[in-house]
Amino acid sequence: MNENSLLRNTISLRKHYLYPGTGIMMETKLKRISEISQKNPKVVFTSIGHLINKEMLEICHKEMDKNKAAGIDGVRKGMYEENLDENLERLVKAVKNKSYKPQPVKRVHIPKDNGKTRPLGIAAYEDKLVQQALKKILEAVFEPRFGDCMYGFRPGRRCHDALKRLNAIIERGKTSYILDADIEGFFNHIDHEWIIKFVEVRVKDPNIIRLIKKLLKAGIIEDGKYKETDEGTAQGSGCSPILANIYMHYVLVLWFYKMVKPQFKGFCEIVVYADDFVCCFQYKKEAEQFYTMLKERFGKFGLKLEESKSRLIEFGRFAEANRKIRGEGKPETFDFLGFTHYCSKSRKGYFWVKRKTSKKKFRAKLKLFTEWVKENRTLRKKDLIGKLNIKLLGYYRYYGITDNFKAMDRFRRKIERAVFVWLNRRSQKKSYTWKRFYDMLKYYPIMRPKIYVNIYEI
Repeated sequence: MNENSLLRNTISLRKHYLYPGTGIMMETKLKRISEISQKNPKVVFTSIGHLINKEMLEICHKEMDKNKAAGIDGVRKGMYEENLDENLERLVKAVKNKSYKPQPVKRVHIPKDNGKTRPLGIAAYEDKLVQQALKKILEAVFEPRFGDCMYGFRPGRRCHDALKRLNAIIERGKTSYILDADIEGFFNHIDHEWIIKFVEVRVKDPNIIRLIKKLLKAGIIEDGKYKETDEGTAQGSGCSPILANIYMHYVLVLWFYKMVKPQFKGFCEIVVYADDFVCCFQYKKEAEQFYTMLKERFGKFGLKLEESKSRLIEFGRFAEANRKIRGEGKPETFDFLGFTHYCSKSRKGYFWVKRKTSKKKFRAKLKLFTEWVKENRTLRKKDLIGKLNIKLLGYYRYYGITDNFKAMDRFRRKIERAVFVWLNRRSQKKSYTWKRFYDMLKYYPIMRPKIYVNIYEI
């Protein structure tokens, strides 16, 4: 789009009757932004910074979890609420007169399934409010423009929806090859200049851009030392998910559908969940070509594929027969969103993609549950089993997907054994034989798994 056409398509939000008065609910204003963005693909918003007002920040405050960890300021929701009106008025004034300056983010590390750690950023309380307000505004602008293939951090979309879409693409499409890709340190390597350029494609309000720049450059405090943030956006921050989605939209998704797909002759599709994505191809040559193109594309924007987690495999309705002819054994499998996907057949002999809990996730969750049982073994049996069942319900609701019952039941049996072991270690004397233990479970049964998600129900 040239400069003249950009100016012609630039729309001031106030000209679209967004009710600048204070009597209209913020939800109505944000909904109106979404409607404009949906109807006009070329619209550029030039006046939306005024939406970060007392009404918006008060909504963000009410939505904030009171149990969230405090940033370097040590302030939590309850403390901030003691003088809420005064605090919000001061914050709004600082944002409007451009004196607002976010505090550095406190960085903590949480363990990952592979033994490594994931860095999380904990912002100061007022910075959380501003970030949440920015998130709402950016979501209103960009959500209507995101592709249907994107599922991570999006309202009304879940991991199971991404799995359903992927299943349909493989079973109903002409998929013969899968590129299972992962980006190395995605959140830590988002280029600040590029993310600002991407936001400015649809938002030209200098107040919004200024706030995003300030939050990106706020720095971090780690082990008591200050570090500048020249790249990346802290995982755990309020507006980090929407910024990540904007980045993936322009770097990967839009490029895939506008530039890559039109030049390929065969079937190809993509499913994206945050920085994790799977690409499906009909032809191996085009899949390999895309893999090379993808590395070059990511390099341009400061990203890099994690080679140990990215691979191209033969997968689909013809994979088993083709590999058998070549003497290569069963088709390879791939992991996506905690599930191992593998080629199989229905009872009638039709090609069927099945899923089971991935070994990595199975072991990691089993370790967490076992540690919990160990730490809580002194509880009364009724309380121990009751709380364990609440945790198991959350596990079952995620992993309880079509074809995964066996893996879940195996997980339950492992947990059952862990309870038996740790109840017997509550004292020096062994409390239970297996017979007595199963008699006890008749009174306090451990919840059994069931399928909660039908992969074919869209």
